[in-house]
Order: sequence, then structure tokens, then C-alpha cells
Amino acid sequence: MKKLLDKLFNRKGSGLGNPENLAATAELKSPPNGNEAATAPLSEEQLEQISVGDKRINPTQLVVGAARDVGKTRNKNEDSLFAFSSLIGTSTSSLPLGIFMVADGMGGHSHGEMASETAVRTMSSYLVGKLFNPLYGNNPSPPEESLQEIMRVGIFDAHNRIEKTAPGGGTTLTAIITIGTQMTIAHVGDSRAYNVFLDGRMQLLTRDHSLVKRLEELGQITAEEAEHHPQKSMLYRALGQGDAPDPDIFTASMPQPGYILICSDGLWGVLTEDQIFQIISESTSPQRACQNLVDAANTFGGPDNITVILAKLSG
Repeated sequence: MKKLLDKLFNRKGSGLGNPENLAATAELKSPPNGNEAATAPLSEEQLEQISVGDKRINPTQLVVGAARDVGKTRNKNEDSLFAFSSLIGTSTSSLPLGIFMVADGMGGHSHGEMASETAVRTMSSYLVGKLFNPLYGNNPSPPEESLQEIMRVGIFDAHNRIEKTAPGGGTTLTAIITIGTQMTIAHVGDSRAYNVFLDGRMQLLTRDHSLVKRLEELGQITAEEAEHHPQKSMLYRALGQGDAPDPDIFTASMPQPGYILICSDGLWGVLTEDQIFQIISESTSPQRACQNLVDAANTFGGPDNITVILAKLSG
């Protein structure tokens, strides 16, 4: 496992630093009859103990929540999401892997909901195939391509698939691969990814590919004007629209402690960063936080579809 991690995290172009030593052991309790092992899904209260308890969690693992809602004004939900987390633990180390993505189908274009679904299905199938078996199989070895290269090919495959199956449709796509404490992000459109730190900071990781945001970056309008601009949702970069997109692909570190948040503009366009942080910090688990965020956006009118994924590395 150590040799695999060294190759994966030191691969040229992957953008990932040296992994931490995540050696771990797990204690299993015998069932009442003492004969066979028994398992059951964790309750929300048990997940809360994992998320905020003082005792160290072994092995280090991802705790994930997700929620999705049509909102209060739309007739259909054009958002799609994918959340996948896995863990392999051995006598010497552990390797938590997460693949998360949010896609927001473009309203006003035909087949927006089909475009977002096609994007997450195509991208997730490609990423799981590229990463899961090589890292967790009988003979683990890192993929030949860097993580950034894998992300880029996945984005292009999703774009081409949308053009074939949902012509005229378009979608945003924000996807994250997490391995240990490091993550690689691929982004097209105006869905967003944040690092959420427990001290109250919200770090925006992605850049909106909208015309209004571009005007703000060029200094032609102010941030306040951009916030209330009638065309703030008009994108200049999206999957399924025009030529193959030029995605933003980069690496970053997960907040330790803290969360990564991925959401559509139905959330970040309605709630302020302070409101988002307050809801996350006051919720009992990532899943409850996601549902509370959706409920809050609907309380403020729910003008768009709402999708959110929240993940925390506990250990």
C-alpha cells in the first residue's frame, strides 16, 4: 500500500503532495450469540458521534451528506448529483477515496435535465472505472494518467455524450476526486465548490463561467451589480454547448478540520456564505446539514432547483 501511495501522490502532473500515514485498526464487537458478525447502517445520531466526537476515528474516512430539491418555482428538477465514497484499510495504512459531482441542467435549453444526468452518469462511470479497480484491486497500482488528465478526458467524454443524447441541452459540472486529504477538481459552469473551515471561513474554490462574473472580473461592474444583474445566470462555458469546453482543473487540500461543499446556484444564489456556514455548523451531521440548507433556500423563495453535497474527512 505504501508503494502504491508513493507512486500515486508523487506522479508528475497529479498535483498531489505526500500522503499522511493513515495506519489504522478497527475493533469489531461480537453479536449477542457470539457466532457470526452482524452489521447495520449507522443512524444519524451515530454519524454525529463520528463527526464531532473527541475520540479519534480509525481508520480515517469520509462522512458524506447530499440533498436535492426542485425548489418552489420550477416544474421539474434539472439538477443531478453523484456521491461515491469508499475505504480500504489494511494492517499498515488506509486509503479513503471520494468522487463527488453536481450538474445543473441549463433552463431555456431543451433536454436540460437529460444533459445533467448524462454528464454525471458519463463522468462518474469513467472516474470509478479509472480509479477504483487500480487502487483497490488485487494488484493495486496508480493509473497511467495523472488525476488531472483523467478529469479532462472525463469532461470531454461527458460533453460529447450530451451532444449525442441530448442535442440542444447544456449543463454545468463541478466534480471532485478526493484521495486522503488531497483533492482534484474539474469545473465548467457556475455550480460551485467551497472549502468550509470550522473557524467560519468559506473559501470559494471555483470560478463562475458566467458573462456577468466575467464583467465583474474585468472591473466593468461591481460585485453588488453582478449579484442583482438580470443576466447573472447566462453562461459562456457549459457542457453540451458549442465546441468542447475548456474546464478549470486544479488541485487543492481538504480543510482539516472542515468540509468540502459542492452546490448548484439554487443554493449559493439564495443564501449568503454566512448563512451557509451557520447552518452547517449548527447541524448534527452532513446529511442533516444538506437537508437544512435545502429547506433554508426554499424558505427564501426557492427560485431554482437546489442541489448540495457536503463531505468531511474524519480521523
